Amino acid sequence: MYGAGDVRVETVADPAIQEPTDAIIRTVRSCVCGSDLHPFRTMPAAETGSPMGHEVIGIVEETGADITTLKAGDLVVSSFTYQDNTCVHCREGFHVSCRHGGFFGGQGVGLQAEYVRIPQADGTLVVVPGVDETGNGSEELLASLLTLSDVYLTGYHAAHMGRVGPGKTVTVVGDGAVGLSAVLACRELGAERIILMGRHTARTDLGKDFGATDVVAERDRDGIERVRELTSGEGTHVVIEAVGHLPAHEQAVGVVRPGGTISRVGVPQFTEAPLGGRLFRHSITLTGGTAPVRAYMERELPRVLSGQITPGRVFDRSMSLDRAPEAYAAMDGREALKVMLVP
Repeated sequence: MYGAGDVRVETVADPAIQEPTDAIIRTVRSCVCGSDLHPFRTMPAAETGSPMGHEVIGIVEETGADITTLKAGDLVVSSFTYQDNTCVHCREGFHVSCRHGGFFGGQGVGLQAEYVRIPQADGTLVVVPGVDETGNGSEELLASLLTLSDVYLTGYHAAHMGRVGPGKTVTVVGDGAVGLSAVLACRELGAERIILMGRHTARTDLGKDFGATDVVAERDRDGIERVRELTSGEGTHVVIEAVGHLPAHEQAVGVVRPGGTISRVGVPQFTEAPLGGRLFRHSITLTGGTAPVRAYMERELPRVLSGQITPGRVFDRSMSLDRAPEAYAAMDGREALKVMLVP
């Protein structure tokens, strides 16, 4: 990416092992993330492009000398951060804060590519047992595996941090891929009622398939009043904010019930937000943050492999990698929910 709206596909040197903890993988599927749209809309023009992409599944091609859990030919899922999975922060479940880790995309290693170098590969890549690069003939399985790289497990993180469970009512603000993933995760965690705030029918219909019990199309004050109406004026125990813009945060504050929790996973595109009076008076918890998806992979991988969950349904379009600029434009223009990139 060279600036707002300026995405290019270029030929670069093949990646090579740089550290004994590296692995090289050949991409099977990558994709464009909603968070990629933030720089697509706002990035200042630059002479040097930033490599993009932080979600990938692929085949291990080569491993560094210190790698012990991977071998050539393995189908693997990469988390959208790299981490050693052994430092104190990783052991406590906060892999995005790994003392030896970092983020893919931006100025680092971009995963929207045919081949990528994965640092800290033992701690970053998870082997998918018994599945080949065709998904054993199932494109749906490949799509769902790819969501474990970020989008589904980001939604899961929001629900987990919000302590969603049986008897809880939840509002999900945002009908993008993360919001829909959060709906599915809330259902999996046993939420009693899930209100999805969104106004794009194709997306909210998928949300209902994923487990939403109610859809609220209104926004701002009207949306807040509608959720309050649906909950007898009480609001919901948990609100998941999956957008990252200030109006979405304000809606979350407006619909959470006393003693409730706001769990935000939308990357904040604002510097100030209401955190005072209402949250303090009513003992509201504010939680969420960047998802440590590596912490959840082993738990959710069997559910994907068994077909218990099919989070890959958030992908509504596939394009070849050389059409990545079109993929960005389609998602920015809301012509596509989430685009899968195929090498």
